[in-house]
Amino acid sequence: MSHDRDAGNAEGGTSPTPLLEGAAHIEEAPVEPIRRTVTVRSDLERAFDLFTEHMGSWWPVDAYSRAVSEFEGEDVEVARLEFQARMGGSILEHMSNGRTLPWAEVMAWRPPHSVLMAWRPHPFPEPPTEVEVTFAARERGGTLVALEHRGWELLSEDFRRGLYEIYARGWITTLECFAAAAERDTA
Repeated sequence: MSHDRDAGNAEGGTSPTPLLEGAAHIEEAPVEPIRRTVTVRSDLERAFDLFTEHMGSWWPVDAYSRAVSEFEGEDVEVARLEFQARMGGSILEHMSNGRTLPWAEVMAWRPPHSVLMAWRPHPFPEPPTEVEVTFAARERGGTLVALEHRGWELLSEDFRRGLYEIYARGWITTLECFAAAAERDTA
């Protein structure tokens, strides 16, 4: 928290004076986005389609899902993962107990080049972060897929601290699953 110091008041002492009267002034240091890349042998269109519309065929829901994080120990599992491939569409986790839980909303849809999502796969009163995935054709074939997960400074410090490292590791595993699915798709 930042405070200005009053160099001398009428009584000759010093006292802290908040920058904003009646409100805390919080200066969050920028939090480095998580960036991961993978190159797949699929062409641009197939890679984009696999990542988006067919996300449910490769996403590691046994490790990264709301069923795992919110219903551990209960007899609930992911029945299917749905990616609504359009601007304003959602990523939805359909569970074996009939519930449907949101993960994200598509904020920008530019097939086959990029998709931007407001990412919030949890029930907590925290704002979404952003996940942007871009797809670029490689000169010698294949597609470079680059993921950036940003907006961490929008989250409360405790919540961010609990999730950041999970995602830093998790995106590696997730993109490995995507790359394996892309490899099967081109075989």
